[in-house]
Amino acid sequence: MADPGTRPNARRSAGLAPALCTAALLCLAPAPGPVLAADLVAGPMAGHRDARSTLIWLQADGPASARIEYWPEGGGRRKATAAVRLEAGAQFAAQIAVDGLAPGTTYQYRVLLDAREARLPQTPAFRTEGLWQWRNHSYNPALGHQPRDFRVAFGSCAYVNDPPFDRSIRPGGPYGGGYGIFDRIAQARPDLMLWLGDNTYLREADYGSPGAIAARYRRDRAHPSLQALLRTGHHYAIWDDHDFGPNDANASFTYKAEALEVFRRYWPNGAGGMPGTPGIFRVVSHYDVDFFLLDTRFHRDADAAQGLEHKSMLGAAQLRWLKNALIASTANFRVIVAGGQMLKTVPAKVEGWSHFAEERRAFLEWLADNRVPGVLFLSGDRHHTVLTRLPREDAYPLFDFTCSPLTAGAHAPRAAEDMALAEPGTLVARRNFCTIDVGGPWGERTLTLRAHDGDGHELWKRELGARELRYVR
Repeated sequence: MADPGTRPNARRSAGLAPALCTAALLCLAPAPGPVLAADLVAGPMAGHRDARSTLIWLQADGPASARIEYWPEGGGRRKATAAVRLEAGAQFAAQIAVDGLAPGTTYQYRVLLDAREARLPQTPAFRTEGLWQWRNHSYNPALGHQPRDFRVAFGSCAYVNDPPFDRSIRPGGPYGGGYGIFDRIAQARPDLMLWLGDNTYLREADYGSPGAIAARYRRDRAHPSLQALLRTGHHYAIWDDHDFGPNDANASFTYKAEALEVFRRYWPNGAGGMPGTPGIFRVVSHYDVDFFLLDTRFHRDADAAQGLEHKSMLGAAQLRWLKNALIASTANFRVIVAGGQMLKTVPAKVEGWSHFAEERRAFLEWLADNRVPGVLFLSGDRHHTVLTRLPREDAYPLFDFTCSPLTAGAHAPRAAEDMALAEPGTLVARRNFCTIDVGGPWGERTLTLRAHDGDGHELWKRELGARELRYVR
């Protein structure tokens, strides 16, 4: 891919001045050639949304003035956002805020680059969060106010091949493949898409400089196979080691601040971190589900560190934030989203919270002491999918739904202890994605968990009711 600062199709023709001018020959510099307008190379993608606004991410192949023109689905008055300048310093990427929207409304939109409509195969759309609590339009006299049913898709480990820099640990073929899985996810029509880390893979040649990190993000994001999915639903992401820095990276990574800047540039999550505590962690609310997106890299101690006082994966400030946010939540389901597995009890060579046994134990005890209902974990990283179940005395069991990989190499667990908590029939050792359907009347809300192969076929299904994730008084 060309350097984003020097688009070949936008260069002016330089021309050569005549070597000699005489009175009989008029010296004229050649007229400059046309400057071609910028085109989209990735997106648009709807990111964070609430009842009155939505963030739209996009990236072009050169400088332009970008804005979004939008209207209610089915017709209505058209409006446009203020223009945002796409600059080389940000790799011609931008997030455009669409404000002043009506709650619970689907909008269609188009992207304008220098007042010219960007060409897309179909008209993209986004939907604002609906107001359902304390509102009569969703009230059932027997059941109370009703949240909307919706679907969440998720996965991790999206590897895009780049032959000069690829790893060669998979005999007989490239490490990445099966890119059609992105179209299958789009065809599932998720309302939300959660990217659970390793959403791009920084290679050895990438994480040595901020510019190379940004170039890898730019190259992967523009892959044609991704575009239909990016234009479907609303997207949120966390990171794991490979889209943060080196393999098994921790808080010592030299360019972690620059990696955070690039991550925020490419993922329109909205706010992340807290004042004085940088990171990507935040809460995302969608009707009666709160998603607690964790940052398991920026403040992480080394997995193998021994004798380290208060050894932590999350850092004290983020852990305190998580506890307060869980208590503040009034959601039916409180889904904790992390890059690595959270419940496995026996450390192995692979990463996970088990390497931070004291922090993990104390948090699980805190969950029980505070009787926090509706908790479910989502995780990635492992290059296989599995549902694990951790029984607890005098408390509902905890589940961790691990989903991996999307397009990276897949393999089964290599250690017997990896399967100690696994629910029978849920191991998937091939490329796959996962979904959760949230539905049912208030008081009987249900999570339907599914794993799907790369062609979209259902591999297994489990249901968890809200009542199964509550403490018995």
